Amino acid sequence: MRLIGCAALIALGCAAQSSSEPPASAPSVLAGKALPGIKRPTLDGAHVDTEELRGRIVVVKFFADYCGPCKKTLPAAEALHRERPEVAFVGVSEDEDRGRAEALARRYAISFPVIYDQGQVLSGRFRVTEMPATFVTGKDGTVRWVGGAEQGEDALRRALDAMH
Repeated sequence: MRLIGCAALIALGCAAQSSSEPPASAPSVLAGKALPGIKRPTLDGAHVDTEELRGRIVVVKFFADYCGPCKKTLPAAEALHRERPEVAFVGVSEDEDRGRAEALARRYAISFPVIYDQGQVLSGRFRVTEMPATFVTGKDGTVRWVGGAEQGEDALRRALDAMH
């Protein structure tokens, strides 16, 4: 009976996705599992340790200069970082060299920590197969949402809204 009601609402155009529900997640073996640990230096000489971020929502965003869709999602990620200081953002550059990673971070005025993933160690640990790839954890450190190339620019915002 409930399915019929939903179908009727969809037919009438009334069944918009609730703002408390995250958008569909990209497939990932990490969904529902603990976020792999990251302990790395950042491009600006600071240090990221995801274990120290436990208790906060964490966004880990993989990107590269050669990735066209990444360049579209970076400004939205930066805007969210500025709007939501309670959320910890960590960027992971998969560029071929550190100079490209630094240039990309400057071009988009990225203010969250960015790690240069020399040798693609972190992308292997996170099982990133396409970019952009974004992993969002709950405060317990469990991956609750994964964004991939198919998600639009607003998907990350909706995923974060669903966690609050």
